[in-house]
Amino acid sequence: MEDFSQLGRKRLERIATAGHEVRETVRALANTGDNPVSEMLHHQAPFAVWDHYPKGDVYDWKTHSQYYFHAHPPSESRFPEHGHFHTFLRPKGMPIGVKPAPVDGFAMPEDPNDALSHLVAISVDEDGQPLRLFTTNRWVTGEVWYNARDVIRMLPLFNIDHAQPSWPANRWVTAMVALFRPQIENLLRERDTRVALHARYRPDCDVYEDNDLEVTSVVDISVNDQIAAVEAALAAA
Repeated sequence: MEDFSQLGRKRLERIATAGHEVRETVRALANTGDNPVSEMLHHQAPFAVWDHYPKGDVYDWKTHSQYYFHAHPPSESRFPEHGHFHTFLRPKGMPIGVKPAPVDGFAMPEDPNDALSHLVAISVDEDGQPLRLFTTNRWVTGEVWYNARDVIRMLPLFNIDHAQPSWPANRWVTAMVALFRPQIENLLRERDTRVALHARYRPDCDVYEDNDLEVTSVVDISVNDQIAAVEAALAAA
């Protein structure tokens, strides 16, 4: 669990607000026997591993935030899960001055807005309960690589603010990124460190396309524990 004692009150309050939204969206979905995963799979049968759900991803044309849900075959999963949500931000939604990192294999897409950055993946069980957060190597999602410090600047700009395919699922994904922002920031720093170390020991390969490096950082999470820790920090502030 993160140490929230060094966070300012305003930031703690923003995290607490996100925690409230996570709980409210889960509550509303549960009233109809649904959860964030089932919302992605409505009218999407038959389910197939590797496919993106919903088809075409969820994309907010105002904020240029994007996400999708998918699953790997159990034999190819790095850890026990039902599947995970991948979250992204595209350049038109990024902070001013942010540019792709000058790394091996970088090639600007024909459409500059296709130079998207992966933020974090949210691993869930079959009931849609979050299990862990993780980051990935470039080849995994086909992203364009940005340094951790720049991806960290993107985090507060991730926001899916429309009702398709599911208002509560969109709000849940958005709020999860905000609720666990301290952990995500640490994961992104760990990601860059892991990639740098891997490159040192594999100098003859393009580290960003090395299939031996898939998950670059991971942390187990609990919504209830996170909210409790933030509430305790607010009480002590």
